[in-house]
Amino acid sequence: MHKDIKKKLKQIDLDHIWHPFTQMQEYGKEEPVIIEKAYDSFLVDIDGKKYLDGVSSLWVNIHGHRKKEIDRAVIKQIKKVSHTTLLGLSNTQTICLAKKLVEITPPNLKRVFFSDNGSTGVEIALKIGFQYWQQKGELQKNKFVSFVGGYHGDTLGAVSVGGIDLFHKKYKPLLFNSFKVPYPYCYRCSKTFRLCHMACLRKLENILEQKHEKIIGVIIEPLVQCAGGIIVAPKGFLKAVSKLCKKHGVLLIADEVATGFGRTGKMFACEHEKVRPDIMVMSKGITGGYLPLAATLTTEEIYNQFLGEYDEHRTFYHGHSYTGNSLACAAALANIRIFEEDRVLESLEEKIEFLQIGLKGFNKLAHVGDIRQKGMIIGIELVEDKDRRKQYPSGAQIGHKVILEARKRGLIIRPLEDVIVLIPPLSIRIKELSHILKITYDSIQAVTE
Repeated sequence: MHKDIKKKLKQIDLDHIWHPFTQMQEYGKEEPVIIEKAYDSFLVDIDGKKYLDGVSSLWVNIHGHRKKEIDRAVIKQIKKVSHTTLLGLSNTQTICLAKKLVEITPPNLKRVFFSDNGSTGVEIALKIGFQYWQQKGELQKNKFVSFVGGYHGDTLGAVSVGGIDLFHKKYKPLLFNSFKVPYPYCYRCSKTFRLCHMACLRKLENILEQKHEKIIGVIIEPLVQCAGGIIVAPKGFLKAVSKLCKKHGVLLIADEVATGFGRTGKMFACEHEKVRPDIMVMSKGITGGYLPLAATLTTEEIYNQFLGEYDEHRTFYHGHSYTGNSLACAAALANIRIFEEDRVLESLEEKIEFLQIGLKGFNKLAHVGDIRQKGMIIGIELVEDKDRRKQYPSGAQIGHKVILEARKRGLIIRPLEDVIVLIPPLSIRIKELSHILKITYDSIQAVTE
């Protein structure tokens, strides 16, 4: 690419694009990285520099870039039809995908409502949950329970059940209230795990005992709060939450947007503890990182409460222009076929173990406070004082400096404040994982020591 064109692209980027979750005043001081192409686990910018995609292009890419099976599926579908409405009509790809999703999710989930991103999938789950109880005659049920540190998207309903003040506090006047309960952030807990007996469950248990008649459901990111800092729950916590929901007659809503499609080592995180949610939301990895798509699955019992005569107005009055998009569904079907034909989940065992062993070496670094891993999801928490677990002041921007250092060394990663996040494509090779670990280690060392 000619240097004048590259210079012009960079200037247009600075002049016109408002980047998400980015302080644009700071961004304007940095040299922008503009990606032109990609292959396998690598991204290539307009200057020809190659980078490892250490966060799967924000946790969506599964089998690598330019995966020929997904490419072919999308091209084949383009030659037939790219999109038709799902309002009162159907299409072949959506039908096939709905059947496949029902087959690969917990067996109680039978109905699929499509949308186009994780936030909308969560909005749908919240609205379905509310309307379900209303149409059962439980009019007093109008509150959700959600977890401190939780993240379910950026639309207002999703923000209302979110629990990250940095992202959500400013919008409080626009939000509906929900009950907030602690999530097990073991590194920041004053109790040792052997002695705590999951004390963080007590508040949830108390609220459900006292307020269950008002509660629609509990929404949870199973096993890992990803955007909250890669907070990994102790074994048994998810199962305990599920049991409490059943005991008190409230819905369990599993937000598998980030944890679904193999990220934790199983297709869905709920499988680790054999949990069957009443509603499950999925997006991100559903199309292998190709096209926007989300799905909200429910039980037949929930679906049946929306059936009735036209004048009863029990219809779920919700939908999106691109709901059930044929191209996205074709990509999703190809994505799932690759899981099955290439035995992807089985191949992860070696990679997960390699990461576990490699990450132990990070404990040598003076400012690595905690290392958290579930499957292929990793968070490395940096601290100013390791002995006291003292956090850096936010203005220090240590996490941001580390990812800029990694970028110089050929790795694209993102921080969550001072937690360095690694979520590589599932298809990544051991050699490439080794490069990611080395670059991350060296970058942390260069910035903090």
